[in-house]
Amino acid sequence: MDTLTFLQIIWFVLIGILFAGYAVLDGFDLGIGSLLPYLAGSDEKKTAVIFKTIGPVWDGNEVWLITAGGALFAAFPHAYATVFSGFYLALMIVLFGLILRAVSIEFFTLEEKNKQRWAKTFFLGSILPSILFGVALGNVIIGVPLDSGMEFRGSFFTLLRPYPLVIGLLGLSAILMQGITYAMLKTDGEINESAAGLSGKIYYGYAALFVISLILSYVFIPERMSIIPAWIATIVFALSMAALKYFLAAKSELKAFFSSSLAFISLWGIAGAIQFPVLVKSIESSSLDITIYNASSGKLTLSVMLGIALAGMPVVIAYSIYVYRVFRGKIKMHN
Repeated sequence: MDTLTFLQIIWFVLIGILFAGYAVLDGFDLGIGSLLPYLAGSDEKKTAVIFKTIGPVWDGNEVWLITAGGALFAAFPHAYATVFSGFYLALMIVLFGLILRAVSIEFFTLEEKNKQRWAKTFFLGSILPSILFGVALGNVIIGVPLDSGMEFRGSFFTLLRPYPLVIGLLGLSAILMQGITYAMLKTDGEINESAAGLSGKIYYGYAALFVISLILSYVFIPERMSIIPAWIATIVFALSMAALKYFLAAKSELKAFFSSSLAFISLWGIAGAIQFPVLVKSIESSSLDITIYNASSGKLTLSVMLGIALAGMPVVIAYSIYVYRVFRGKIKMHN
C-alpha cells in the first residue's frame, strides 16, 4: 500500500469518527428538542429545565459537525462539492433548522412573553435536521444520479425514495433514543417519569426500524450484504440494544445512555463498512462512483491535515470531557 492510499483510508475513517461523534453528542440535543412537546407540553418551567440540560454543551457539540464538514472538504473536495451542491435544498433546510434551534435557545431565556413560541421553533429546528441527516445518508448509500463530471443529476424529490426515507426514520429514532436517555440522566421528578414512560415506545420503534432497514438493504443493495465488518457492527448494535433494554428496565440511566450511544456508533460502523471505499454511490454505473481514490486531495494536503488532526483532536476530546464533568448531575426544577 502506497502512502497516498494509506492517507485516503485514514481520512475515510477519521471523517467517519467525526460524524459518529457528532451523531452521539449533538444527537441528544436534537433528540431532546424533538421530544420537547412530549416531555414538557406547555409547561414553561419544564421547558426551562430541558433547555438547561443542554445549555452548557449544545454549541460545543455542533463543533463536531463543522469539523467533519471541513475535513470532508479538505480531504475529499469532489465528494464535498457533489453532496453540497446536489443536496442543496435539503442541506439548506438542515442549516435553517440548526440556526432556528440556536436562536430559540437564546431567545427563550430573553423574551418572557414569547417563551412558548421559542419552544415551538426549538422543536421545529430540532426535528427537521434529525430526519434529513438520515435521509441524506440513505441517498449516499443507495446511490444518486451522477454524471462523468461527478455532478448530481436529480432534484430534491429524487432524494425522497423509500430506502433513504426509512434510513431517515431510523436516524430519527436513534436521535430520539439519545435524547430520551439523556433526559432521564439529567432530570428528575415529572420530566424524568415522562422520559422513562416514553423510552420503551421509542426503543421498540427504533428496533423495528432497524429490522425494516435490514430487510430493505437485502432488497436494494444485496451485493453489500456479505461484508463481514458490517455484520460485526450489526452484532455490536444488537448487543448494545439488548444492554439498553436491560438498563432501561433497571433504571440505570448513565449505562442506558452509554448503551444508546454505542448502538448509534455501531450504525455508523455499518454505514462505513458497506460504503468503503465509496463516498457517493452512482445509480447508473459503478465507474461513476465517487470514491476515496478519485475524489481526494493530494498527498501533501492529506499529510499536513493528518498532523493537525492528531494534534487537535485530543484537545477537543479533552475539552469535551472536561465540560461534561463540570456540568454533570441532574437539573432541578424549582417551584
